[in-house]
Amino acid sequence: MIAVGCDHGGYDLKQEILRYLEEQNIEYADYGCYSRESVDYPVYARKVAEAVKDGACEKGILICGTGIGISIAANRIAGIRAALCADCFSAQATREHNDANILALGARVVGPGLAVKITDTFLHTDFSGDERHRRRIELIEG
Repeated sequence: MIAVGCDHGGYDLKQEILRYLEEQNIEYADYGCYSRESVDYPVYARKVAEAVKDGACEKGILICGTGIGISIAANRIAGIRAALCADCFSAQATREHNDANILALGARVVGPGLAVKITDTFLHTDFSGDERHRRRIELIEG
């Protein structure tokens, strides 16, 4: 199950991502927001991060205007490794090397076509499990 959340700036892109997940028969939980009405992104970052941390969802996707604020907020939750990605290489590398468990996207940075490709890459790339990457993640988790 994938946890999905956004603020008002990410609402339209979230709809594109939800369509992609439905087309791919990937189960998801939509943690809001549910309109373009102004909201505070930390609220939705926390909902998605808590769902991933608690194991209700395997991974998460968060979207705001730039992806920066929502990723910062998510990374405040212990055990969360949210990665802001604007290209497929970064999405692949953060899964392989960092075992990132939340993808952050900037709706004003990437268009819907690229966002779907980034999401697909993120969801279908496994953590490499290499010892050096495990060691580095342990250092992050402290």
